Amino acid sequence: MKKKSQNKSLRLAEKGFIVLGLSFFSGIFGVHSLGLVLPQAVVTLIIFLVWGMSSILICVFWKSTIITVSQNIFICILTALAFLSFSWSEFPDVTLFNARDILMMTSFSLYFAIRFSLKEQVQLVAYTFFLGSIISIIFALGYPNIGIHGADGLVEHLGTWKGIYGHKNHLGSMMVLSSFTFFLLPKENSNLYKWAGLIFSVILMELSTSKTSLVLSFVLILIIILYKNFRWQGKISVVFTNIGILILGCVAVLVLTYWIELLTGLGRDPSLTGRTPIWGYALTRLMERPLLGYGRGAFWAPNSQYAVEAGQAISSGWIAPHAHNGFVDLALDVGLIGLSLFLISYFTVFLRALKQAYVTKNPEEIWPLVYLTFLAMNNVTESCLLYGANLYWVLFTTVVFTRNQKSNLHTT
Repeated sequence: MKKKSQNKSLRLAEKGFIVLGLSFFSGIFGVHSLGLVLPQAVVTLIIFLVWGMSSILICVFWKSTIITVSQNIFICILTALAFLSFSWSEFPDVTLFNARDILMMTSFSLYFAIRFSLKEQVQLVAYTFFLGSIISIIFALGYPNIGIHGADGLVEHLGTWKGIYGHKNHLGSMMVLSSFTFFLLPKENSNLYKWAGLIFSVILMELSTSKTSLVLSFVLILIIILYKNFRWQGKISVVFTNIGILILGCVAVLVLTYWIELLTGLGRDPSLTGRTPIWGYALTRLMERPLLGYGRGAFWAPNSQYAVEAGQAISSGWIAPHAHNGFVDLALDVGLIGLSLFLISYFTVFLRALKQAYVTKNPEEIWPLVYLTFLAMNNVTESCLLYGANLYWVLFTTVVFTRNQKSNLHTT
């Protein structure tokens, strides 16, 4: 009895650690969010706790770790390539310093995948976002200097909500993730909890005024309805149909988000708020170092001439922080070799998730497919792959490690 109680306590501690880690990677402890009020020592402690504990834990469960790594060679090679890219980076100190992000994300997602079933993963992601939603509302109402954009930002952002996520667009993106996670919660969760989480997500998304998030939600809901109402029949045409849906979804997000700019230009060139000149410049530079790229984070590093030149393509004196496209940034970091490794991993797990989504009656089994669809669409206009330490890459690698497992490694 005592041992059973201890096991429950340990399991609860594991779940608490996962929620803390997911919250950290979602960016709530950043310099523009809770990092404003928390001592730097606390933030540093959280960083090394997430990194250290996940690294120790995957060593403790080393057998499961080795099995999972051996079943996911392409994503592991990509991870190693990104980590070692300091050796050819033009800013090796920047690339090497940020290498900890790669180690943190990989070790955490490995642990998450080998210790928790897909059902538990979806539930823990929902817990994390529910907590984030509540705290965002509290800070927006009680501490607006943290939760709402003020006069120190852009005029068009004034008064928009950013919650504890540091920026209105990031809040909107997190709430898109939250909305379809609650929509696809396992059946045993209460309807009150499910609908409360979903409603909070939609309200915060609206208060963030993020156009991309609203469009993403609309398109994803249509795709979820499709996945839930059609069943896999072993026909190869189903695969091509859904890859077509994925591509059309990416195009739809681009067109529906920037349709005014595309049609009228709003008095300027229809450049998707300056994105297309940056993409053109970045792709031109990529062709100078196509195979391995410039090293992780080097192209947009402080004092990088490339970031300055990319910014000048928009306006004088502005320095571009990234390409506003995850696939372009990934190619700049690790070249076409790295991008190819990503695409192989992505479509391999996409096809497995597709097949599972069409044969299951459990809503959580659809979550990986919807997340992969969201990831592709979100990275058309934002950089949400290997940029910094982020939740998007953590969840992607977790999905890859989980979906590609050939045996049940989880301990419940």
